Amino acid sequence: SGLMDKIKSLPEGVKTPLVKTILENAVELSGGELQKLLLARALYKDAPIIILDEPTAALDPIAENEIYRKYHELAENRTSIFISHRLASTRFCDRIVLIDKGEIIEEGDHHTLMELGGKYREMYDKQSHYYRDKIGGEGFE
Repeated sequence: SGLMDKIKSLPEGVKTPLVKTILENAVELSGGELQKLLLARALYKDAPIIILDEPTAALDPIAENEIYRKYHELAENRTSIFISHRLASTRFCDRIVLIDKGEIIEEGDHHTLMELGGKYREMYDKQSHYYRDKIGGEGFE
């Protein structure tokens, strides 16, 4: 994901202070770099449950696809809860709960919800089209 290259390029490596609002001589990371770092920290903690709220919102589709592929591999045998409007992660999920206006309107795994052909399928197809355009080829798959 390029995060290790970024860390190696920092003046003090992993000991480089981040976030200028906390320390004046700190280094500011981009939104995408910060999201990658926070995701790495969540995985490193090795907690049995990980809750992620819009974990890839600042990433472009190519980086997002790469992150989710690696995340799925590293978070195996742990419970992950994703709160997101972007559906790139859903094909890896055992259970998806689609909420609209505070109500559960669909639930199941990716395959089941795609076969159902409801709101989830509609949203996924719209987003998948965007990813195919950006990534090329099959998009999410």
